[in-house]
Amino acid sequence: MVALPPEEFYAGLNKTLAGAGAFITDAQDRVLLVKPNYRDHWLWPGGHVDEGETPDQACARELAEELGLTVPVGRLLGVHWVPPFGDRPLPLVHFLFDCGHLPDADRLVLQEEELDACGFFDPTEARALMPAYLIRRLHAALEARHRSTSFYLTGGSPAFTP
Repeated sequence: MVALPPEEFYAGLNKTLAGAGAFITDAQDRVLLVKPNYRDHWLWPGGHVDEGETPDQACARELAEELGLTVPVGRLLGVHWVPPFGDRPLPLVHFLFDCGHLPDADRLVLQEEELDACGFFDPTEARALMPAYLIRRLHAALEARHRSTSFYLTGGSPAFTP
C-alpha cells in the first residue's frame, strides 16, 4: 500500500466545525442567554473557534466581543456533537465552559451588530426560547455544574429525537 501525500490524506478527512459557549448564571441560578439577530432562537454567549484558537480562548474572545465581558473561563462542563442541518453542511462540536456567576446584567454591553438582546432565564423560561437539543444541553450543563461532572451529548437537529 502506498501512503498518500499529507495534503491528500488531510483533504480526504471528515471536516468538523468547533464552537464554544459560556455558561453563566446570576444570583437566582438563572442562565445567561443571548438572542442573535441571525437566529430565530436564544443560546449561550459564544461562537465559532477561529483558526489558531483553542475553544477556551474562543469562549473568552466571544464574551468580550458580544457582551464586553472579561471573566475567567472555567472548567469544561461538556461537549455536544451536533450533526449538519439547515444551512450548516458540517457537524459542529460545541464546548460549553463554566464561566461562573454575575450578580446581574447591568455590566453587559450588547454587541448590537450580532445580538438583539440578552438576559437571565430559568430552565422553564428557556424552554420557550430554545430548540429541544439546546434544552438538553442546558439540563446537562446544570447537572454537570451541580455534580462537578461533565457531559457528552450527541445529536441535535429538528429531526433528532432523544
